[in-house]
Amino acid sequence: MDNIADPDVLFDKEGVCNYWHQYKTAAQKGLLHGEKGKEKWAQVIAKIKAEGNNKKYDCIIGVSGGVDSTYVAYLVKEAKLRPLVVHFDNGWNSEIAVRNISNIIKYLNADLHTLVIDWNEFRDLQRAYIKAGVVDIEALTDHAIFGTLYKIAAKNNIKYVISGSNIETEELLPKSWIYNKTDPINIAAIHEKYGEVKLETYPFFSILKKKYYLRFKKLEFISPINWAPYNKQKVKDIITKEIGWEDYGGKHHESIFTKFYQNYILPQKFKIDKRKAHLSNLICSGQITKDEALKELELPIYDPKELISDKEYVIKKLGFTSEEFDTIMNEEPRSHHDFKIEGPIDNHFPILKPAKTIYKLFK
Repeated sequence: MDNIADPDVLFDKEGVCNYWHQYKTAAQKGLLHGEKGKEKWAQVIAKIKAEGNNKKYDCIIGVSGGVDSTYVAYLVKEAKLRPLVVHFDNGWNSEIAVRNISNIIKYLNADLHTLVIDWNEFRDLQRAYIKAGVVDIEALTDHAIFGTLYKIAAKNNIKYVISGSNIETEELLPKSWIYNKTDPINIAAIHEKYGEVKLETYPFFSILKKKYYLRFKKLEFISPINWAPYNKQKVKDIITKEIGWEDYGGKHHESIFTKFYQNYILPQKFKIDKRKAHLSNLICSGQITKDEALKELELPIYDPKELISDKEYVIKKLGFTSEEFDTIMNEEPRSHHDFKIEGPIDNHFPILKPAKTIYKLFK
């Protein structure tokens, strides 16, 4: 990492950046390896099975066809859990991702719930974000995924969501590269300014809904990948052998749009090379050396032939002309905070501010 990739990066007196310290802190708090990790996962499995007794499903998992979610499917199968599998189809799945998801369902012999978003609405949202010039276009997909998982879990009386999020490959990401994934106000504000299609089916997910599901439905997210050493290459070998998983070539490249967004839009418009964060994470977790990472960064971020075909495909599917798209790419980026954002829950209900003070005194 450097101050080109992240202007807010900090270095201590020894020249060590804040991301190394961030990783070490997260690892100390969240990673449990060896016997402690095995014991933790065994305890959680027992809890899930007890809670799910006499229910059709005892947990829920989201799958994309990527490495992390596929490995979660493997862990769930090994634990003899009964998951409901959820997939969010935003219209950008690669053929490899579709095959991977199909293989996961066969491997688990589980039910699959696929939310197919209205393409006209989702395309209009993506067009609005690109026109707005904000950095986190993927917030649209992530927001819908979170909302869908919470809703389906509550509807099926499922208490546990098994997540593929993990510290060893995903902890490090500059805050300036992303935006709050659960802010429906920001999405609506950007769409109101630049959108053209009325949103009727997009699964907006507010802070109130989130608190409802967490506090009253007692929904709990579990990340078992943190409870054993997570070596990316070894995991790929396991899921390839056991599930028939196919490699799609890069982190989150199971989505055609995500591949184009990370490898073209981010570096072209925002001067962001996400490989720097992904490789830094692997360095911190001891999976590669810094020299190996630097050699990786010397390679082209996009295969020239793939870039030509992918760019043509994405622009056409989004309904832009090449001239329109290139003009937008050359415009100055804008902040998500240039548009209305969702504040603390107190802002929705001002009466809560004095009520919270009274509640604390009462406690």
